[in-house]
Amino acid sequence: MNGGTREPAELGPRPEAELPPEACECAPENPVEQFLRTDRMPHIWCPGCGIGTTVNSFARALLEAKVDLDRVAVVSGIGCTGRVAGYVRLDSFHTTHGRAVPFATGLKLANPNLTVVVYSGDGDLFAIGGNHIIHAARRNLDLKVICVNNFVYGMTGGQVAPTTPVGAATTTTPYGCFEPAFNLPALMDASGAVYVARWTSFHVRQLTRSMVDIFRKKGFCFIEVITPCPTLFQRKNRMGEGLDALKYYKEKSKVRHGAPTSEVALTLDGDIIVGKFVDRERPEFMDLMRSQLAAQLGERYVEVEHLVCS
Repeated sequence: MNGGTREPAELGPRPEAELPPEACECAPENPVEQFLRTDRMPHIWCPGCGIGTTVNSFARALLEAKVDLDRVAVVSGIGCTGRVAGYVRLDSFHTTHGRAVPFATGLKLANPNLTVVVYSGDGDLFAIGGNHIIHAARRNLDLKVICVNNFVYGMTGGQVAPTTPVGAATTTTPYGCFEPAFNLPALMDASGAVYVARWTSFHVRQLTRSMVDIFRKKGFCFIEVITPCPTLFQRKNRMGEGLDALKYYKEKSKVRHGAPTSEVALTLDGDIIVGKFVDRERPEFMDLMRSQLAAQLGERYVEVEHLVCS
């Protein structure tokens, strides 16, 4: 588990003296590198994996939205996407399997001034963690949830997941998945999320804009990002490598902002409906709690800004 303050300055980009002379002269500064714990590179993600692309969009969105980085907490569960918490140079917590949302809930309730981001995969969030995420959306907790969906349990060997399309081969469904998959935007919409969007790792600019949106919006926000798993899902289903997946996303994606979430379910080889589906206002959990307590307790109700651990 990673906690406390962000890493000191020496974990930033390597000093110029360590770089080849020609690189020092012409290489532009990468604006994303300041957000990475470079001492933990190389990362574990496979070539062609889309998780790193989402992190790039995430870092750029933090810059564009001008988020106070000292008040950002990133919470991840277990799995390939769960490693994001260990790679970003922010206050971060790598929690137990399926428990990213309740851990993030505790952070937000203890210190409402934090921008709390849950960054995890489809299996962690919607299988073992499914009960937690639907109730967080129902309560409209002010959490920003980024779900990287690669349709399988990647880190543990490519087993079938709650999002695996019908007919897809996995290590535990070698003759094709026959279970209906979750339609994640519809599930989050029905549960009460105030912002729901879906993009793929091909749509880097659109994904960045959606991340900026959720940083500026109060309440439970959810973004699904479809990404390739070349090592397991792509290979098992003879869909090529990471680049082939991006070409596929470009060909199959249809932008439909405001589409009814009941109409955006994914299939193995059908269109991928992307866009911003839900953007609405609902009272946030803490506001509801304060209103209820103030109404019932009157002058006896005293607000405390936040808890401080000493």
